[in-house]
Order: sequence, then structure tokens, then C-alpha cells
Amino acid sequence: MAVAALLLAPIAMVLGSTFATGEGTWRHLAGTVLPDYVASTLWLALGVAFGVILLGVSGAWLVATYRFPGRGLFEWALILPLAMPGYVIAYASTDFLQFAGPVQGALRAITGWQAGEYWFPDIRSLGGAVLVFSLVLYPYVYLLARAAFLEQSANLLEAGRLLGRGAWGTFFRVALPLARPAIAAGTSLALMETLADFGAVSYFGVQTFTTGIYRAWMSMGDPVAAAQLSAALLAVVFIVLLAERWNRGQARYYDYSMRPQGQLHRLSGRGAIAATLVCGLPPTLGFVLPTAILLYRVAAEPGPLFSDRFVSLAINSFTLSGITAAAAVMLALLLAYAARLSQWWPVHAASRVAALGYAMPGAVIAVGILVPVGRLDNWLAAWFEAQLGMKVGLIFTGGVIALVYAYLVRFLAIALQAVEAGLAKIRPSMEDAARSLGRTPGQVLARVHVPMMGASLLAAALIVFVDVMKELPATFAMRPFNFDTLAVQAYHYASDERLSEAAAASLIIVAVSLLPVILLSRVIAKGRQRPG
Repeated sequence: MAVAALLLAPIAMVLGSTFATGEGTWRHLAGTVLPDYVASTLWLALGVAFGVILLGVSGAWLVATYRFPGRGLFEWALILPLAMPGYVIAYASTDFLQFAGPVQGALRAITGWQAGEYWFPDIRSLGGAVLVFSLVLYPYVYLLARAAFLEQSANLLEAGRLLGRGAWGTFFRVALPLARPAIAAGTSLALMETLADFGAVSYFGVQTFTTGIYRAWMSMGDPVAAAQLSAALLAVVFIVLLAERWNRGQARYYDYSMRPQGQLHRLSGRGAIAATLVCGLPPTLGFVLPTAILLYRVAAEPGPLFSDRFVSLAINSFTLSGITAAAAVMLALLLAYAARLSQWWPVHAASRVAALGYAMPGAVIAVGILVPVGRLDNWLAAWFEAQLGMKVGLIFTGGVIALVYAYLVRFLAIALQAVEAGLAKIRPSMEDAARSLGRTPGQVLARVHVPMMGASLLAAALIVFVDVMKELPATFAMRPFNFDTLAVQAYHYASDERLSEAAAASLIIVAVSLLPVILLSRVIAKGRQRPG
């Protein structure tokens, strides 16, 4: 219960701030830039929703239904963009498409045009942000939609064909409606990541709620206005979640019998070429090309990669990620095991509360923690000085304690999901046997469950580790003075147009992020229902 209360505290603080009186900043924002925040956030969400559905569903349907050149490769390659943080691909795409970049340079060399004599789309815009997020986040839809298509009964699809529906008709009238809940779930995950982003939208100059929160906090110095903007963003996130739940609740009748092996329809000619292009373009633009750009930049200027400053940043990032991953696994194990042993409803509710943090953007969590913890720090510093004559400084916000707390609020749900899945595979009879031998619940957990859950615990720790490595909004707002991470430094370098330095930090983040993606691709390769 105490863990759940700590995880719920930032949400309560943000919601409570809606009734607070600030310094008039909220009224100023409401009358000037708030309409722009609402419009930009809405258009960004709508554009990303369309993009991830288009890319994710088309790729999932093709690899689940047809046989064409490269299908076995695309089946797992389509998830590679998950390893590419949005802000990293934003830096790489800008480097590639800007006026001094290779694309426009080649265009001028071929045509002889000079500056001002031609039009080229600006990647640093709302449309560019939509494209970047669509390329990075479509794997959420792809993974869930592919699983849904594989689970659909072949009888229903064949019945559609017998009724005169062609390939397109069967897809739109039968397969797509059956996969709608999975597509909605994947889209909601992509939208939550979009709403939580700070690095890409800030770098592209797109005015969203997240950039407004940091402007109110950092530039205007009004934490109340930042909290009120956070409450508005939190309301948008909950609307997305409610819409996904409502969509899932409408579906009632499904046939999940597996299709038999070898039922892939072979494509040839232009159909095969089109399928190869449709499945090959997203991972190429969303992972292969940005990685190649980063590698080229680092190879051209390898100095930042071997500097003392870079080593210090890497140590900071790995230390924070390791501490958070270990703490998240231990807390998740505590919550999951308590829910397994107890029938008391508050214990089960605590584990559900812990899952709310993943739906909260990092900026919202930062505001929800910094305001009360900052006040507590100031009160403790004043008390120690008045009572003991000691100047202790800021105990929580002056170090990494508050930052690790923010990471746990944000990512504990991921560890909890993996731990619960591993715990569910252990039969209660094994636990009963250990208890009959006089073992306490703690001894049963340590000697029976933990050894049998080794793979699940390792997976949970690995995923949390990588997510903390990539996290920018909470780190940017809550890091201690003179303490940076690879993600923060990459953002600073990119903001100063020092893309070679940003490439070194970004490349390490991408390399580490590849670990869980490789594991996931291996699971997909082993779990294929039919040969490709």
C-alpha cells in the first residue's frame, strides 16, 4: 500500500494543482499560447494515429497473410525502429535533410539551383514531427495487429472470398474489423509516447503541452502554471486511454482458432514488389538510415566518443539505469507476490495503481514530484540550519533520489507486467509444497519463485534499463546540478546544431536499446505460426 501511495502521489499533486492560485501565468497562457498548444497537440496526435495505423497495419497484414521476397526478414525487421528514440531520429533526419545536408546538396549539384531558387519541405515542422513519430512508433501497432491477424480463423477469411470479396474486400470487411481492438491498443500506446515526448517536438519547434510545461517551469518560473498544464495533458492522456478501453469493450465475438500451417498466399510480379517496398520502407527510414547517419557522423569525428566528458555521461546514464532497473524489479516482485498471496482487494488495487505511471508523461511526473519534494527539501534545509546549525543543502532534489523516484513512477508498470507474467507460470502446488515443509512466504519467494523466474526478472530489468537510458523529459527537468546523461547531452548538442557530438551520445543509446528489440525479434522468429 505504501508503494502504491508513493506512485500515486505525483498524480494527486498534479490534479490538486488545478485549484491552486498561481502568479497569473495561467491566465496569460490561456489568452496567448494555450490555443496553439491544444491545436498542435491535437493535430500531432491525429497525424501520428493515422501514420502508425497505416504503416503498422499494412506491414502486419502482409507478413501475416502473404508470401513474398524478404518476408522472413521483414517479419522481425519491422520492429527495429523501437530501438530508435524519437529525438534521435529527429536529429538524424535534420542532419540528412537540412540545407547543408547531403540530399539538398545533391539536388543543387544536379540541377544547378541556388539557395532561394527551389522549395524543399522543412523537416523541422509539425509535419516532420508526425513523420518522425510515425516511423518510430508504428511497431506498437505492427506487433499487436500481426498477432491479431495470425489468430484469426482461416474459415472466416475464406468465407469472405467465397462471397465474392477479393483480397481488399476481405481485408476491409473481415480481417480489419476483427483486429480493431488490437489496432486501437497499439495506437493508444503510440499516442501516449507522442504526448509524452519533449526532445523531438522541442527540437522541431512544435508547440505542444509538453514544451509549454517546460517553458512555464524553466522560463517563467511558475510551478503552479506548469502543474496546471500538466493536469491538462494528463486529461488528454486519460481520454486516449478511455477511448481505447471503450473500443475494446465494444468487441464481443471473436474466433481465435489458429490458421493451419502453409496457408500463406503467394504474391508475384508487381504485387510482390509492392509488398516488399511497403514492408521495407518503414524499417529503412525508421532505423537503417538514421543509424547509418549516426555512424557516418561518428566515423568522421570520433573525438567526442572517446573524450572524458563522454565517458562521464555514459557512467551517469548506466548508473541511473542500473539503480532504477534493480529497484523496479524488487518493487514489482514485492507487489506481484503480495497480490498472489493476499485476497484483500486493496493489495490487488495497489498493483493496478502502479500501472498508472506508464500512462503519465515524464514532464507530468517531473512536475508532480518536484513541487512537493522541493518544498520538503527547503523545509528540511531550514530546519537543520535552525535546529542544528548545519547547512545540508537539498537532500532529495540535490541528488539522484528524486530522479530515480520519477523513473520508478514512470516505468514500474513495465517491470510489474513482466514479473506478473513470470509468476503466473509457477503452479500454486509448488508453493504449497514448500510451505508444507515449514518455509515462510519470504523463503518460498527467495528459494522457489525467484530461481524459476530468472528469465522474467532479467527481461523486466533489461526493458526498464533501456527505457531509463532513453528517457529525456523527466531527466531534463529533474537531474541534479552539473549532472547530465547521454540523452540530455544529445539534446543539448543537437539544440546547438553540434550534430557530430550529438551523434556519439545518440549512437550509444540506440546500441543499448537494440538489446530488448533483438530479444523480441528472436521471440517472434521462434513463435511464427507458419513458415515464410
